[in-house]
Amino acid sequence: MQVRTLLRPLYLLYFVCIGGPLLVLATILCCLVVILSGLLGAPASFISWATSIWSRVCLAVSLCPVELRGRENLPSPDAPCVVVANHQGAYDIFALNGHIGIPFKWVLKAELRKMPFVGKACAAAHYIFVDETKPSSIVHTLEDAKRVLATGNSIFIFPEGSRTETGRMTRFKKGGFVIASELDVPILPVSIDGAYDVLPRGHYLPSPHKIILTIHPAFRMSELAEPPAHIAASARHAQQTIASVLPRERKD
Repeated sequence: MQVRTLLRPLYLLYFVCIGGPLLVLATILCCLVVILSGLLGAPASFISWATSIWSRVCLAVSLCPVELRGRENLPSPDAPCVVVANHQGAYDIFALNGHIGIPFKWVLKAELRKMPFVGKACAAAHYIFVDETKPSSIVHTLEDAKRVLATGNSIFIFPEGSRTETGRMTRFKKGGFVIASELDVPILPVSIDGAYDVLPRGHYLPSPHKIILTIHPAFRMSELAEPPAHIAASARHAQQTIASVLPRERKD
């Protein structure tokens, strides 16, 4: 602990002078590449490759290695699914984007459209935006999700909706499971451990820390219960599965 406390100023100096500027530069370049690719009609595989490289660069310059466990549970690229993961912090996106390795589109909050560069890049990449303030938004989300799955892409979503404030999971919302039910695709639970230690909510400078991604076996909602109870049952099952390997979720 004392060694880490002594190294913290050195890391902050490195990140402010080197790592942070490189991360910002990589983000701007990636956004420009994605926006241009969208305008030119580049294939989705190229955009996925570009965003994967960007994510890995951001992790590298932040000195945050990623360990992937359960690789054998990943579906084949031509078997789309709904990927659900806990949301520990901003670095979740880098870890998933850079290391899951299947074609996918994010389900994002509508307000992210307003972010400079990032919002336009996400729109150019044809990510799915959902406005949680409008109940009718789920209809448009389902239509967008159908188009995504028809192209062989999976869907990534954080069922908690927002990053955790304490490091522990909050209750999963049902939107992602409604999508999986309506489109009849399996759920793939993914546990993220370590991203909260990198950059907790409300902080602006990261800390170097290992991030562990655990891929769990996919399941079909019909295996758990009959409709409509299968939605709540699947949300509970996914949350329990994800929590099973997270130290912060274990009871004292």
